[in-house]
Amino acid sequence: MPVSINQIESLKEFYTAAGQGHVFNFFDDLTHDEQQSLVAQLKDIDPSLINRIFTKFTDPKQTQQLPSDIKPFPAERSGSILSADKDTIQGWEDIGLKAIAQNQVAVILMAGGQGSRLGSPGPKGCYDIELPSHKTLFQLQAERIIRLQSLAQQYAQDESLDVVIPWYIMTSGPTHTATVEHFEQHNYFGLRKSNVVFFNQGLMPSVSNDGKILLETKSKVALSPNGNGGIYDALRRDGVLDDLSARGVRYIHSYCVDNCLVKVADPIFIGYCIAKNADCGNKVVRKGYPTEPIGVVSICNGKPKVVEYSEIDPAMAALTDSEGQLVYKAGNIVNHFYTLEFLQRVKTFEDKLDYHIARKKIKHIDLETGEKIIPTTPNGIKFEVFVFDVFPFTENLAVYEVDRKEDFSPLKNAPGSGVDCPETSLRDITQRSLRFLQNAGAIVENIKDDVIPVEISPLVSYNGEGLECLAGKVLSAPVYLNTLEDLSRL
Repeated sequence: MPVSINQIESLKEFYTAAGQGHVFNFFDDLTHDEQQSLVAQLKDIDPSLINRIFTKFTDPKQTQQLPSDIKPFPAERSGSILSADKDTIQGWEDIGLKAIAQNQVAVILMAGGQGSRLGSPGPKGCYDIELPSHKTLFQLQAERIIRLQSLAQQYAQDESLDVVIPWYIMTSGPTHTATVEHFEQHNYFGLRKSNVVFFNQGLMPSVSNDGKILLETKSKVALSPNGNGGIYDALRRDGVLDDLSARGVRYIHSYCVDNCLVKVADPIFIGYCIAKNADCGNKVVRKGYPTEPIGVVSICNGKPKVVEYSEIDPAMAALTDSEGQLVYKAGNIVNHFYTLEFLQRVKTFEDKLDYHIARKKIKHIDLETGEKIIPTTPNGIKFEVFVFDVFPFTENLAVYEVDRKEDFSPLKNAPGSGVDCPETSLRDITQRSLRFLQNAGAIVENIKDDVIPVEISPLVSYNGEGLECLAGKVLSAPVYLNTLEDLSRL
């Protein structure tokens, strides 16, 4: 609906009073459609909020202090697949599979990231890490959902009821269209279209180093995704919480797209959190060494919090217990469990969540000349909220430790980087496939140290199950199992 002249004037006064009236510098030179487009953007921005956030994080008198009174997360609220016995783990898995079988579990994927660091023009989820099957990250995750639905069907009280794990995918402005097109081109990888729901991550304006909102063009504010913590507002704004409630979902698993090993809707993790009566849960991996650049889940000033590695004194980070393990070892991998009730409650404390700043090179126009500026050094600030900033507001946060080699291998860096790159993702997936075979009792020959020519599709096995028929069989690599028919031929 077109905005009236009076509404535009009121908006100008609002921005001018906040010291941000420069966003209208070129307004009179714009076409009617361009004016309406700019006004539509500005109506969704609170310039006074931008000013408060900027002041808080740049004024030395108001800058947050590093956390004090840091303590390890309590053992009684933590569980570990590394130390739990088989019966306990099976109990957690049964609880999780029963919840899935009752259609009480959904998955939320944070997929707003671009593949710029990978050297890829598309979304990270569309990336091909050069598996023999050439499946993208999106396809691997979709097939894990399909397999898990099949496994949970055995727990369904009503066999005629289809088990469904709805998949909600959060995109961002730069990735939305390409992500949706990727799913459409691949027929949703075998999932029903109605059970794959896309929604958009929120945006925040970027500002100059002196706090002024930047314009990308004369008619467009320089916007950027508001961090993975923007998921909470987006879930409410785009109707996802209402859809979850309408479907009868009670529990949600959420993760980042770039973890090639992610166990989507992991029934053991979900079952553990349900057993602990947690309103929120966090998967962690054991921190590898004191200076590893990974945040740790701790208790800070009496509340659970992810404390960044830069916020802990080096001597504290190096502390070890009687078994030689790091005291602060619960490495955060952004892999969470929520109850729907908790996600609905976030709005009651959302205004208390902290924003974080990132100094970036931001393309913008000169406010005097209107010329395009492409900076070579950081010239501005982007604001972000982190998804784990809700932890201090939980009533019962459960922490669940997993084996890194089985659960966590992020894809972040360009090919050839040697760390968190396509080559390490390929290695970690194929090595896990090899372990699936070996744990089932198969003997795999012709394996070289530098190449693991083994791939087991998630459609064949979610977590190593279903391969018992291979016990005692000698297999010569390469071994590629893409379908259950491939398995039956061995």
